[in-house]
Amino acid sequence: MSYESPRPTSGIHRFIFVLFRQPRRMSIPAPGWRQNFITRDFAEYYNLGLPVAAVYFNCQRQGGSGGRRLML
Repeated sequence: MSYESPRPTSGIHRFIFVLFRQPRRMSIPAPGWRQNFITRDFAEYYNLGLPVAAVYFNCQRQGGSGGRRLML
């Protein structure tokens, strides 16, 4: 899947990236709906087994007029 950068509209959002070792080369479509996504169900459906790595971070939208801008 291609990376989609975080774009929270308000509040703090949690992001978790989970890496699985695929048993063979396969094409897995992006989920149509990401809210309430269940990683265990996804891994079981595609026979991915246990995760080999994961990373977690929080982010939130910066206040003001759209975030930081580089002034040259």
